Amino acid sequence: MTTTPRPRFSVRTGLVPATDHDGPFEDVPAHLLTPLQEWVAYALGTDDLADFHDEHGVERTICLRLRIATPEDQHRDGLEYHRALTEAAGPRLLDVIDEVLAYKAERGVDDDAAIRLLTSTLDEAGSAYRVAETRDGLEERVTPAVRDAVRQTLADAAAGPAAGSAADHLATAWQAAYGRSPDPVRAYSESIKAVEAAAHAVVQPNNAKATLGTMLGEIKNARHKFAAAIPSPGGDPIAPAEAMMRALWEGQTSRHGGQTPTAPETLEAARAGVHLAATLVQWFVSGAVVRTP
Repeated sequence: MTTTPRPRFSVRTGLVPATDHDGPFEDVPAHLLTPLQEWVAYALGTDDLADFHDEHGVERTICLRLRIATPEDQHRDGLEYHRALTEAAGPRLLDVIDEVLAYKAERGVDDDAAIRLLTSTLDEAGSAYRVAETRDGLEERVTPAVRDAVRQTLADAAAGPAAGSAADHLATAWQAAYGRSPDPVRAYSESIKAVEAAAHAVVQPNNAKATLGTMLGEIKNARHKFAAAIPSPGGDPIAPAEAMMRALWEGQTSRHGGQTPTAPETLEAARAGVHLAATLVQWFVSGAVVRTP
């Protein structure tokens, strides 16, 4: 259950005005710097990685992956990589945390205590980031109700054999849109693939090469063959789904090249596309849109 954060005492008593400076905080604000640095030291100091590298090997590998150089004049005492990671700040510190999570996940290390500590730290400090559900990195926060709705759609799509690979594509789109290193072009592309997989069995089951574009053509030419759970004021039940599918399809700016420069999708467009796709996947998977006999 989500509750409204309790105002600070100084705000409740009128000593200071209420402000909007309680989060979510992007980057690493001053009040989060030391706690997050401490978390890096804690996560790297556990024994669960001892079997994968010799002493300091883990820290050296993470520094190499993140292209973090140690100062040339720094005393080589074996702790230079440790200091480089635990003294990181700003976006680099977020990269370090993300990579530590990814490194452990790659090796099947489920450091539950470290995950709980990081989750609590980010939550209490009002960070704009959270640990991803897969525990292999950071992602931007989304309203819990929206996140839960997408999670349910993923579960429903995975459980429905007619949805094909819709769940996999939607999960990839979500990560590409909200992960620590967003990839708007991939997020949008995977969103389209998710809808194509979910809608295929309903719209064009006999076309092995169906795309969202060919499905829109099928709907346009045979709209009487489709029914939807939401009544349409104009007597055209497929119109709402068709409009959303067309918006998703025509909104992809990077699909084709041409004489003019190709414009990649913006992050805002990609995230909107992911949520639009999640709705369409849910409609087709749940039977809210069906093909009539």
